[in-house]
Amino acid sequence: MSTGDFMTNKLYHAKIEVGLKPGYMDPEGETARKALLDLMYKVRRVGTARIYEVDLQASSLEDAKKKVDEMCRKLLANPVKDDYTFEIREMK
Repeated sequence: MSTGDFMTNKLYHAKIEVGLKPGYMDPEGETARKALLDLMYKVRRVGTARIYEVDLQASSLEDAKKKVDEMCRKLLANPVKDDYTFEIREMK
């Protein structure tokens, strides 16, 4: 990336949530569910997820969305067992 790229790109903040697809075992969530039941909370299911917060440069909001989706598919989520969602906002 050249120094000129910094002048044309904007800074975006992405919040990415990665969680297991339905049907996959979530031992941490199940342990938390049992503990909550022991504490007399009437919970049916507890699921765990990972949250990533990423600041990135992109030429537009659409470009930022494309890059974040690519990050998820290539590294942050396993497409076989994980689902992911993300929100992106431009930073001032």
